[in-house]
Amino acid sequence: MKRILYSLALASILWSCKTTNTVTSAKAKEQINVNINLTDVKDDKVLVTVAAPKINADETTYSIPKIIPGTYSVDDYGKYIEDFKAFDSKGNLLSNSKADENTWVIKNAKTLAKITYLVNDTFDTEKGNGFGNNDVFSPAGTNIDAGTNFMLNMHGFVGFFKDKNDLPYTVNIAHPANLWGATSMTDQDASQTNDVFSMPRYAELIENPVMYAKPDYTTFTVDGMEILIGVFSPGGKITAESITPEMKTMMIAQKTFMGKINATKKYTVLLYLSSMKPNDAKGFGALEHPTATTVVMPELLPKDELVKNMKDVVSHEFFHIVTPLTIHSKEIHYFDYNTPKMSKHLWMYEGVTEYFANLFQINQGLITEEDFYTRMAQKIEHASKMNDTMPFTTMSANVLTEPYKAQYLNVYEKGALIGMCLDIIIREKSNGERGILDLMQKLSVEYGASKPFNDEELFAKITSFTYPEVGDFLNTYVAGPTPIPYADFLAKVGVSKTTTKSPGNVFLKGQTPYITVNQATKEILVLPNNELNVFFTSLGLKGDDVLLSFNNKAYSLENIYDLITDSQKWKEDETIAIKIKRNGKEQVITGKVKLPYEEVESLNASDSTKKTLKDAWLKG
Repeated sequence: MKRILYSLALASILWSCKTTNTVTSAKAKEQINVNINLTDVKDDKVLVTVAAPKINADETTYSIPKIIPGTYSVDDYGKYIEDFKAFDSKGNLLSNSKADENTWVIKNAKTLAKITYLVNDTFDTEKGNGFGNNDVFSPAGTNIDAGTNFMLNMHGFVGFFKDKNDLPYTVNIAHPANLWGATSMTDQDASQTNDVFSMPRYAELIENPVMYAKPDYTTFTVDGMEILIGVFSPGGKITAESITPEMKTMMIAQKTFMGKINATKKYTVLLYLSSMKPNDAKGFGALEHPTATTVVMPELLPKDELVKNMKDVVSHEFFHIVTPLTIHSKEIHYFDYNTPKMSKHLWMYEGVTEYFANLFQINQGLITEEDFYTRMAQKIEHASKMNDTMPFTTMSANVLTEPYKAQYLNVYEKGALIGMCLDIIIREKSNGERGILDLMQKLSVEYGASKPFNDEELFAKITSFTYPEVGDFLNTYVAGPTPIPYADFLAKVGVSKTTTKSPGNVFLKGQTPYITVNQATKEILVLPNNELNVFFTSLGLKGDDVLLSFNNKAYSLENIYDLITDSQKWKEDETIAIKIKRNGKEQVITGKVKLPYEEVESLNASDSTKKTLKDAWLKG
């Protein structure tokens, strides 16, 4: 999973002031049949009907997940279910009651024939941006927009009976003829208004999302892997074709980097672009699946900025093919959707994945060496603001509860840096011949998708594949409370810390904006009662000034992301003309751009004697 952190600041700016019968033989294996009706949506709710398997007990339960793999948060998808009913074969109602938010207890279960319930979507309920609140992270959520879009993350629509989640599932989805379902699953029905998907067990069904929308997709093949890019853009601003060249370049580079690690023959990227309206998604980022990634981004983003972010989040999710989808513990392999036990190894599942998402870009020439150093330096800075003495394994095992939950985002910062340090140690000890990718290839052969490891045995196994120094690092800095001395490890490859003055964004300082939006007029204005930076003060701009245009280009809520992006291209002392409205009167202010500079810590290659090892690290 990858969350987009900048959404905090931007959100502050934007939101402040038919059913078919499955043919089977008489001796067919018992299965769960599910019907999802997307053609008859009432009150923004979808009807789901589940034909029950044979129940041999007087009582059974049906559950919707409390939590799903990859989110590391309790979301209680059962709270989006209502009007739950159970029936016998004669259509008589059976007594049921709720055991908790996500589980229904059904009486006289031996006579149970089917259950029905209505599903509400999660996008409608999002109030924030997916951070620090109880919203379901949008890429793990659901959308019901009758006749326009349905985002079917299956865990939000389909549940499981007690002790029956290892049965095969067949899902029939009735949908409008104008909507097409993008997914990695294979539709077994040629009808234009009904799809049939079959999966061998519940765990595999919910790892296969489907996005229904007006057909907008591309397909291409990379090294034997079929890639599908499906897009929903409510305003038609972005098409699948428009972003495919960059996605293809990136995925070719990823496959080249991964080498012999190849766990799937089809991979689907589902991109949902949010209108940013009150009842639409606001948590931006992506969620991984073995053969798919769901991505949610704001449609307001300029295409270049969208593609830039897509490269980072989709590459991160794609690398999850390695871990945890191929290499994982028993806690993940036998995941309990309602009373989960978490693994200790988020440093690997998310951290090493995030490291790979950056390393492959320098390795394959998609970014410069300086770009890579900047990214790592930023991660060091961000990690320093988190609890640096909390053992990562402890945080990981307890991530669903505080105070550990608050440290989760460190998996993308310190977790990636753990991967970097391990990579450097292995490169140094092997004289540059091997790195962390070699380790992950060995682990994938040792375990693989169907053979989980024991949490407590992973460090010893890693050490046996590498060097004692790797084991010492893991026990000291990952399982222990000792902060990592990054400078010591970077020095091994001739890289050291440096301080430079760097221009900041004129409209944002960290996560704090200098501008906001009047939701009634959609006008952009300077936040009042703020200490403004030099860009504003040098031009005489004041709080409550309405910013109408810059250099004759008009801006409003509709293209505010363009303004943020365009401003990053402005140069010091460049002439600028700003049309504003102050106290109801329009005027034009002309002057020179003065950028706010900040001292930032960065990294650079300072020891040429380590160039050979450094090059092996970055390009090997």
